[in-house]
Amino acid sequence: MILTLEETKEFLKVDYEAEDNYIQDLITGAELYLKNSTDKKFDNTNPLAKLFCKVLISDWYDNRGFMQESKVSNKVRYTIKSILNQLKYCE
Repeated sequence: MILTLEETKEFLKVDYEAEDNYIQDLITGAELYLKNSTDKKFDNTNPLAKLFCKVLISDWYDNRGFMQESKVSNKVRYTIKSILNQLKYCE
């Protein structure tokens, strides 16, 4: 596990429990996305993996109502791609 529910909610600035299941699904999805993209397993000791998951989850959480290509920030897309490449090709 890379992120806990508590640290993810803190990053998202969510202080209520109504969306805990949804946020946990986002955590699971982000960690699986990272594993599938890099063919590597990461844990909570890798700060770059944690950052990748936080940025990806934040984008998914903030844009859940309109998951259209035009609504995804180019800055977020670049950040995700850059971090993913470093995690995939660097030790």
